[in-house]
Amino acid sequence: MLPTSFLELSNLFEQNGFSLYVIGGTSRDILLGIDPADFDYVTDATPEDEKKFLPDARYEFARFGSVKILKEGVEIDITTLREEGEYRDFRHPSYVKFIKSPEIDSRRRDFTINALYIDKDENVLDFHGGLEDLQKKRIRFIGDPDLRIKEDPLRILRAYRFQKRLEGFHFDPATEAALRRNEGYLEKLNPAKVKMEREKE
Repeated sequence: MLPTSFLELSNLFEQNGFSLYVIGGTSRDILLGIDPADFDYVTDATPEDEKKFLPDARYEFARFGSVKILKEGVEIDITTLREEGEYRDFRHPSYVKFIKSPEIDSRRRDFTINALYIDKDENVLDFHGGLEDLQKKRIRFIGDPDLRIKEDPLRILRAYRFQKRLEGFHFDPATEAALRRNEGYLEKLNPAKVKMEREKE
């Protein structure tokens, strides 16, 4: 079920005293039996830790906990588990703090079905009912849907993209109402960012 690249990296992280999880759209697609379009993993290792055993990775965005590695011609994103401060510009948190807890990390994510952490033994950490939502083909924001949208209004477009891409999926009532209620926030964003997100559809 899990990508070979993940299993190999997970063993490497474990040898160095750290954990690695599949997350986001990658874990969602794997659990749905869909070939992942992207490869997103999270870890309790910081970029400084990773430099010791991933010397060939790219560290341009290390201050945000984001590391990229090329494996067998495929780009993989590895992000350090983190806690984020209040969003002040509809896109970026006021601070990023590296942490060890997947549960705390999950609170900053957008939808329940994108917050499923899978380890190398295929155990799934589900803190927000994402597995049930996958089973019921339901797209639902984590926590307060209005807050999730105000943090990053591009989540509105992502929600509609997921509904279009995932056959038979629907919004739960609170999510659908919030999407309609907050569409005006898209006007506050850089038009280029909105265009880029729309082109992913």
